[in-house]
Amino acid sequence: MAGNFYQRGGVNAEKLLSSVTRKDSKWGAVTIGGAIGHDLAVIPKSELFFDLDHGFKISGTTFVRGLELVYSQHWYWYQSSRILALSGAAILYLPREWTFSLGSTGARSTFTGTVADWRPSGITRLGFPLAGWGEKQLSGNIFFAVGTEDFGQVDQIGRFASQTYGGGIRYQLSPRQDLAGFASYQKRTQNRSDLASGLTYAIHF
Repeated sequence: MAGNFYQRGGVNAEKLLSSVTRKDSKWGAVTIGGAIGHDLAVIPKSELFFDLDHGFKISGTTFVRGLELVYSQHWYWYQSSRILALSGAAILYLPREWTFSLGSTGARSTFTGTVADWRPSGITRLGFPLAGWGEKQLSGNIFFAVGTEDFGQVDQIGRFASQTYGGGIRYQLSPRQDLAGFASYQKRTQNRSDLASGLTYAIHF
């Protein structure tokens, strides 16, 4: 379970998210979940999603230790629009705890009084260790993403293309606790930009 809080243009909104994951020897990990929000027209009123995550151990090579494939579908319901996001990703596990991932998403948006429109996006991420002190581990990542979006009736921005640069850091306090943060800069067409940052504390059971 998670709670997210947003401040946008002087408006405060929040949502509650819940999900459950089951591991299966044939299908891998299957996750289903949803969210409900006090949206105030800036975040989705409700969400529904599911993920399939399956990993493979690769032998006979010293460069790639494993491969993880992820597929997800996520539905978002706003006050005046509906969005379906179909995503796929591949994660390569490399020596010395490095990882490299590639992902793509196709988003289908439908606004009131308009026809449905598909928009693509993609992301690549490199993860790497920084330091370790027994159970305590410090790791980081950098990422780059490109995409096109159409939020003309939600943000009054219109259609735009973007490039996003960012990175994050994760501090594993113990096998059951970790602290993570990220920051990103997005450059958009029409001479617009967006800065984002976040902080997460997780407890694993």
